[in-house]
Amino acid sequence: MLRLPRSARRDQAPDARRRVGVRRASRLSTSVTVVTAVAMLVTACTGPGGTDHPGETTSPTTNGAAQARAVAALGDVASSKAGAMRLADGLLPPTNRWFSGLVFGAAPQPVFPSPISWQVTDDGFAAGLPTVTATEKTIAGGATQQVGLDLGATSTLVSDYDSVSVTVEHRDGSTVLGHTVVAEGSPLVTYTAARAGTVTATTPIDGTGDGTGTVTSGGRTWQLVVRDGTIDGDAIDLRSGGSVVLLPVPDGATAAQTARLVAAARPLTGVALDRSASRGKQRTTLTYDFGSGDRGVLVPQPGQGTTGLECTGLHYGTVQGPAPVCTGTALRFAVDTVRPSDTLDLSGLSSSERAALVTQVRADASTVDASSYAADSYGGGKDLYRVANLYRLATQLDLSSVADALKTSVVDELDQWFDPAGCGTRTARCFAYDPTLHGVVGQEASFGSDEFNDHHFHYGYVLSAAAVLAADDPALVSRWRTVADLVAADIASPEATASFPALRVYDPYVQHSWASGFSPFADGNNQESSSEAVSAWNGVALWGAVSGSSSGSSSLRSVGTWLLSNEAASAGRDVLDPDLSAFPEFRHRVVSLTWGGKRDHATWFSAAAAAPAGIELIPMPAVAASYVDAGGAAQIRRVLAEAVPDGRYDVQFGDYLLMYRALASRADAATALREARALPEAVVDSANSRSYMLAWIMSRE
Repeated sequence: MLRLPRSARRDQAPDARRRVGVRRASRLSTSVTVVTAVAMLVTACTGPGGTDHPGETTSPTTNGAAQARAVAALGDVASSKAGAMRLADGLLPPTNRWFSGLVFGAAPQPVFPSPISWQVTDDGFAAGLPTVTATEKTIAGGATQQVGLDLGATSTLVSDYDSVSVTVEHRDGSTVLGHTVVAEGSPLVTYTAARAGTVTATTPIDGTGDGTGTVTSGGRTWQLVVRDGTIDGDAIDLRSGGSVVLLPVPDGATAAQTARLVAAARPLTGVALDRSASRGKQRTTLTYDFGSGDRGVLVPQPGQGTTGLECTGLHYGTVQGPAPVCTGTALRFAVDTVRPSDTLDLSGLSSSERAALVTQVRADASTVDASSYAADSYGGGKDLYRVANLYRLATQLDLSSVADALKTSVVDELDQWFDPAGCGTRTARCFAYDPTLHGVVGQEASFGSDEFNDHHFHYGYVLSAAAVLAADDPALVSRWRTVADLVAADIASPEATASFPALRVYDPYVQHSWASGFSPFADGNNQESSSEAVSAWNGVALWGAVSGSSSGSSSLRSVGTWLLSNEAASAGRDVLDPDLSAFPEFRHRVVSLTWGGKRDHATWFSAAAAAPAGIELIPMPAVAASYVDAGGAAQIRRVLAEAVPDGRYDVQFGDYLLMYRALASRADAATALREARALPEAVVDSANSRSYMLAWIMSRE
């Protein structure tokens, strides 16, 4: 299998790393209930999506004490990579969040609570509504400082957060001056004074009376609304508990529309997340607390809809496109349920195709031995996934002796990974616990996973393999569940516990995950491989279905299905078939690297034409067919014309691009099958096999 040398792979050093990331109850003493609610990267038996399944049992990690005992059995990593954190005592460290750059690193980074940017300054903070521009390969809306407050602060820390909002505490030495709240989905910046005092606007204020004023800078006007205080020139005198709310005025707003928005510019304190499933939909509600059920200014992402909102007809420009400016108390959206699956439908294969596939499975299986598995959590996970899929194909093709041998091989490997005491005796093929960052780290680490980069990518492979092998073997479920449940909880805990944050990597506002643990970037956090994220949630849901594991009141199956469905919807809408009509200068068909402040047609690891599309397809689990054909045959052909302009598939990701082509039409599937049979072995990805590639394509003919 083709494997890039480490020097050519992604995330090699902190300063070159991609990626970064609930509610107020992220504190260690409190649990948050979520209501029923990489260069070469890549799934089991199904269930209805969303609601908890009545047949599920309670796992050993259901309650905090049992989970803590399981965590203790792992042992700790030798040293955490966290370093000093700008974080209040008692808060779980927020890795993999849109605002992680405020907590980790030498200095706070700008963050992007869409539609605005916000950043810490030497003495306070600054905010701006980014001006979005586009080039051939980049849609950019970087941080800008249009309005700010000089608070006299010398330091900041994150004092509270939830899945969508963050509270930043401003201090002068040890004295707490006040707190700022910003949240994705609202353009409001709320500063509340912890003590009486004066703050100064960094741009002249044009007072308009009744505690309101405007600031104009960089071609943008912002409204200021002061409560329990007064505006005196550029100074704002606040009583203890008094607040300043800042709001950017949308382009084209009339005086009446602006007045309506100013009336809704209320102090924001936090956001609550609810999830549910019904009638074939996975539903998300983000409720913004503006006090006493009041309506505030809300901005859904383009494509999410405006259910329950009163919209102004105005828009803010964002890197996702024009976003509607509305008022309301909650953002509500629903996506089609994607049912988790690891099984290709081979029922339509002809006798000759079936015979050819039998021959190929035998050939691929004959190469599997103890040396077939890498030792790190990413490469090893991909290898486990590849061989587990071979095992699944062998069982479907009634190759019992081949299946038995493959099962023995994968089980021997997973027995090492899921041995709670494994890291006590070896430095690879085991999981340890980071008590500083409150998470599980696969040993040996790879691509910065010890800094919590890419955990969902890595662990999705491992959980998918475990689900395939344990699907009809309760003894394996019993043997593996203690560690496998901790691995799942690291990336997808439905609620916060003393050991894990809720939904470590997933952002319910943008509907996708963030991959960088510490997010040391001026453009915010980022995610490259949407497809590996989808595969991760498929693995969580499959493991939950096989194991019956739950956390609190919610099953891994239900939370995994909710995550899978939303990430797939985002991948189809924003990555594989994006609406780029607002950005005519952008000349590509796929957006392969999504940041808080920009979108790129690029990858961390290759400038090859095939890389941007390929990284959004890997590893093509069975469930991928439900969303990767977003845009239909025409979009598939446009993407392929860009990825393989000379029609040659003997390139990195050529295997996945052929599998993608098979979705366009029966004729394309037939051509893809011919190409796949002749594809050089070195091109086949380490998470893939020729057997699986052929089976995928044959199932589309």
